Amino acid sequence: MKLSVVIPAYQEEKAIGEVLSGVIDTLKGQDFSWEIIVVDDASEDDTARIVESFPEVRLIRHPYNMGGGQARNTGIRAASGDVVVITDGDGTYPVQDIPRLVQELEGCDMVVGARIREAGSLKFLRVPAKFFIRKLAEFISGSRIPDLNSGMRAFKREAALPYLHMLPHGHSWVSTITLAFLNNGHAVKYVPIDYYPRKGKSTFHPIRDTWSYIMTIFRTMAWFNPLKIFLPLAALLLITGFGKLIADVLRYDWHVTSSTVVLLLGGLQVFVLGLIADMIAKRSSL
Repeated sequence: MKLSVVIPAYQEEKAIGEVLSGVIDTLKGQDFSWEIIVVDDASEDDTARIVESFPEVRLIRHPYNMGGGQARNTGIRAASGDVVVITDGDGTYPVQDIPRLVQELEGCDMVVGARIREAGSLKFLRVPAKFFIRKLAEFISGSRIPDLNSGMRAFKREAALPYLHMLPHGHSWVSTITLAFLNNGHAVKYVPIDYYPRKGKSTFHPIRDTWSYIMTIFRTMAWFNPLKIFLPLAALLLITGFGKLIADVLRYDWHVTSSTVVLLLGGLQVFVLGLIADMIAKRSSL
């Protein structure tokens, strides 16, 4: 087995050196071959220079800032290992746990490092927002998800490649690939890991990125399981329409109002659209 460790980095001069030292020290004692790829997303600080001081590390530089998700895609496509581990360059993840994630990968396609606590900035906003998003994702996937958007995980490269073109370029990359694996029948395992306060300034925007997470979940739902969107909406319209139909019959002596007809026909149309979308999604996954 060959392992590729992919680390996206943007303005991480305060932490990237320590992260790389930790990864190298961890991997040197392992009995498999490995490589480390850092994708510098057009940092304007000393991130690239620090990475270049490590001869064991391969540096790829984006010509302009393309987002952390796109940096991960670049690293995964460039990787030569059959197993990929991604982690962040900000010092928040326990890189000493990389061998444990790789070991747990046996028998599944992805192992997610599930953080045991939240250590990010604006915790009072992030915790309830992430709880709501995680519960929405669990409804979509039909699976329990201890940590939807952990930035540290191991997966089989060949299993991830078909999804790279549909993954967003920003922070929601990790949540989208989790849902893509779960909704397409890949075995996903969760392993508890520690989580540390980051070094340097976070690029996470609480409002913009939370909205992006929610929209990503709905897009993923429409991509893989559109009936989860269309069926509840169709049921709401049809139930409301039938209720109004009964009221019309009792109130107007079998005269059906135009709004009742609109509700019933709308519910039927949404249901049929859902069936068509579901057939397209199933055909696309073949």
